[in-house]
Formats: sequence, structure tokens, C-alpha cells
Amino acid sequence: MLHKLNLEHILFLDIETVPEKEQFQELDDAKQELWEQKSKYQRKEEFTAEEFYDRAGIWAEFGKIICISVGYFKMQGETLQFRVTTFHGDESKLLKDFKNLLNGHFSEAKHLLCAHNGKEFDFPYIARRMIINGISLPWKLDLFGKKPWEVPHLDTMDLWKFGDYKHYTSLKLMANILGISSPKEDIDGSMVRDVFYEEKNLDRIIEYCELDVVTTAQVFLRLRNEPLLEDYQIRKV
Repeated sequence: MLHKLNLEHILFLDIETVPEKEQFQELDDAKQELWEQKSKYQRKEEFTAEEFYDRAGIWAEFGKIICISVGYFKMQGETLQFRVTTFHGDESKLLKDFKNLLNGHFSEAKHLLCAHNGKEFDFPYIARRMIINGISLPWKLDLFGKKPWEVPHLDTMDLWKFGDYKHYTSLKLMANILGISSPKEDIDGSMVRDVFYEEKNLDRIIEYCELDVVTTAQVFLRLRNEPLLEDYQIRKV
């Protein structure tokens, strides 16, 4: 079935998120109490709510998106290109810019969104942050009333499960077992919060996010048993 999909109709994406405030103390009293309740199960008795706050970016109610990287295939003459770009900066603006991309270029029924673990994380997180920022959902993220087969989302992790819904496989592991050599990553997901708030180096985070988009596209190609992208085919725009 994957082979029937036109690669040029798929938008690959990845997001990076951080806690909405740098420090727990910056939250108002109500939000601190809500965070304490929300995080209680995960932190158990090992951490206080304040100590656990560096992980708040995982939840859309307590975090924010700092960049959305996207990539798409395009035939350039005889050569298949993969073009990558990133929306970053103010969250409301980057979400609106991303929405404009969807509405302008990926709004038709044939178009699909693809991310690794996107169904559990990226897609719902973007939708929730749009609602929080007062942005109406684009059709590709508004799932209300859609039947499962009408949802325009692909997920490389979900495709790898083959029905084994308890199975989790990281993008890094999938790339390794499928023989995809990825460039040495400067950071990993656990470092994003510190790089953003302490180093204030968004460029490092964007590079990391774009690498994940390229890797997701490579994994998708391997799932179709097709040749991987060469460096010359990948272009930042």
C-alpha cells in the first residue's frame, strides 16, 4: 500500500518543545498546583513538582513549540530532491506560518502528514497549541468526525508496529537497524530545554530537528524498499 503513495504528496515533519516558562517559580500559583497534579504519576515520590519541571515540555498544556521542521520530496528534472525548512521564533507566528503552508500546499485530500510517533505526539501537540493560541485548526489537523481511514496522518513508528501496539521503537533505533547512516547529532531531545533557555542557541535545535525530518523520510523510503537519499538530493530552503 505504501508504494501506491506519491512521495510528493507527503509532508514530513518534526517539532521541538520546551516548558512554557524557564523556571517553575515563574508559573502562577494555580498553574504550579496543576503541574503538581499532572506530573504526580510520572514523578512518583522521586522528584518534587519543581524538580520535575524541566520535563514539562512533553505536555502541550505546560509546554510550547519552539520550532517545526518540515520536508517534502520534489522532482527536479531527473533528480528527486528532498527540501527541508523550519518555522521558528514566536510560537503563535510559527504555528500560523505552518498552517499557511498546509492550507496553501498540502490541503488536498491526496496530501498526507508524516512524523515519527506523530500520532501520539507531534500532531496532537500542534493541534492543542493552536487551540491554546487561538488559531483555528487546518483541515489536516482537525480530526473531529473523521473515520480512522480518513485521518490524513502517517507515522513511521506506527508503520513499524505491524499491529503490535505495545511496541515502541525510537527513530534513532529504526535508522540504525535499517542501515541509515545519520550525521552525528550535536544534541539529543533531553538537551533541548537547556540549549534553548540556558545557551539560547536555537540554531543548534533547528539543525537537530531538521536531521530528524530527513531521517524520518529515509525510514519511510526503507519501509517502501526504495533507495535512500544521497547528500546531494537534500536541500535546505
